[in-house]
Amino acid sequence: MSDATDRPWLSSYAPGVPHELEPSTGSLVDIIVRSAEQYPDNIALEFFGATTTYRELADQVTRAAEGLRRLGVRKGDRVALVLPNCPQHVAAFYAALRLGAIVVEHNPLYTPRELRHQFEDHGAKVVIAWDKVVSTIQAFPEDVAVDTIVSVDLTKAMPFTTRALLRLPIPRARKSRAALTEHVRGTTPWEKLLDAPALAPSVPAPTVDDIALIQYTSGTTGVPKGAVLTHGNLDANAAQARAWVPEVERGTSVVYAVLPLFHAYGLTLCLTFAMSMGARLVLFPRFDPDLVLPVIKKRPPTFLPAVPPIYERLTAAAKERGVSLQGIRIAISGAMPLRSEVVEPWEALTGGYLVEGYGLSETSPVLMANPVAPTRRAGTVGLPLPGTVVRAVDPEDPTREVPRGEPGELVVRGPQVFSGYWQKPEATADVFVDGWFRTGDIVTIDDDGFVRVVDRIKELVITGGFNVSPSEVEEALLRFPGVAEVAIVGVPSEHSGEDVVAAVVAKPGETVDEGALRAFARETLAAYKVPKRVVFVDELPKSLIGKVLRRKVRDAILAGDD
Repeated sequence: MSDATDRPWLSSYAPGVPHELEPSTGSLVDIIVRSAEQYPDNIALEFFGATTTYRELADQVTRAAEGLRRLGVRKGDRVALVLPNCPQHVAAFYAALRLGAIVVEHNPLYTPRELRHQFEDHGAKVVIAWDKVVSTIQAFPEDVAVDTIVSVDLTKAMPFTTRALLRLPIPRARKSRAALTEHVRGTTPWEKLLDAPALAPSVPAPTVDDIALIQYTSGTTGVPKGAVLTHGNLDANAAQARAWVPEVERGTSVVYAVLPLFHAYGLTLCLTFAMSMGARLVLFPRFDPDLVLPVIKKRPPTFLPAVPPIYERLTAAAKERGVSLQGIRIAISGAMPLRSEVVEPWEALTGGYLVEGYGLSETSPVLMANPVAPTRRAGTVGLPLPGTVVRAVDPEDPTREVPRGEPGELVVRGPQVFSGYWQKPEATADVFVDGWFRTGDIVTIDDDGFVRVVDRIKELVITGGFNVSPSEVEEALLRFPGVAEVAIVGVPSEHSGEDVVAAVVAKPGETVDEGALRAFARETLAAYKVPKRVVFVDELPKSLIGKVLRRKVRDAILAGDD
């Protein structure tokens, strides 16, 4: 079958984008080695004005790797990272990989219960953690206890003047210092790792087929699963991203890390893509226009990966404060639908492109993106990246491809597609058919190869770029006194993609207070998983076998019918 019929998207590629790429042959560690050789004196990392060159970063990686080796880390061991965006995060990521260890990324804002569940699954014995969450890890039960905690004080990576201001005996400084750091005991300070000599070159480096990362992703079962990604998967996705934006120049570009590095999206476009380009990666521990706009005034990003709510807030804040966004040439949006109401004002202010892409944790994560060209198509997630092949199939018979333009489940192949879930062979078998990965999304593929997501088989709620498992939230709410049944659904939101909404049935003769229920949920769930709204109903629609029909619940809520 010819490319025109088998891969119609190739004819829609922007000029300069190749149809195929050479297979990855090395490891992610080569990214830092190459950039340090090519751009030794270029700024690799910027954090509140403090900078790290590529030469300095490479030195930190080899020293931290030796420090971890002395703590007993060996090839195949899991090393957990529980860190916000900071220079230590970047160095820790590559140091663990240099030893052939497997990095496991975690959201530092997770509740103790959420963190413990993931540690129970992957069994890491060494963790590198923000000192603000060390006490949570130290409180794990004995059967989950880790052997070593390396604690990271974010303020140590800040400029001297900033650290001095944080030590001032005034309420505002004390509040800022308390938000960033916390005194801990019984840990190994990150700085001690850097006191080690450089790792001996004789220590074997990982190979392209070695596991690099376990990235947790929520499933419809409510049990997060660890997607296993190899060095080859992640390196291929970084190469695909480079190929997609040939106008991003090596050694001169500026990339803002406003996305969390622990999220698959931020990890690939900031930790691997940006570093492979010899770019200046400007790190923000969290997104806040008050933090980002002053930096934009000095040095705007040339490449900005983010989610729609970030673009909305930056646009509004820039207009309000009279800050120019000119110079932001390429912005890539993902994780939720991108509305034209967001695109038009952004492009008017920047003079650059804002295009939508699509991916999943299981695919490293980027599968497709709109061309960074006038041919981009609003309302679609774009075209498959070079080397990626997609099909729309019958969800009931995924071996049967549906006719072009008709809705079907998206199945994919490509070098960035994962090999399976960590220690879950049955779950792995469920998502592959004849070597194709089943995404669970219903799409249409038009004659030019543009893909439009029209529905989801999986009932995940996507809010603010994060996946929320309905089952996980339901399980938490069912422990609240007086709750008999609950269904969690996502309803459209102007600012976060979807809001988490709970439909609750109270036990006979009992009343459930919404405020108390939401406060209870906050004790065990991350803030973005807590329902924005609670709707009380007499009963929930169910199938003949008693399964709650979340789609009907969602439709009823949208119709205002309790």
